[in-house]
Amino acid sequence: MNIIAWLILGLIAGAIAKAIYPGSQGGGILATTILGIVGAFIGGSLYTLLTTGTLQLAATGLSIPGLIVAVIGAIIAIFIWGLMTRRAV
Repeated sequence: MNIIAWLILGLIAGAIAKAIYPGSQGGGILATTILGIVGAFIGGSLYTLLTTGTLQLAATGLSIPGLIVAVIGAIIAIFIWGLMTRRAV
């Protein structure tokens, strides 16, 4: 998949994931796009693991099923990022 399609998928998946995930995540359009691209890789890798039984670094394609997998991956990325950046009170 070319870089423009990854940017479009990342922007859409990141925006949907931020809208679904509860709470305030902050960040602008660049953070949303990066989050969506990371989510596409996380979701694609988990999908490959579940379907083939092998762990490979894979990204999803620019399609409806690929977008759903990317959004799930972006939600996981938001959760992990929240755990890493949580302040000790």
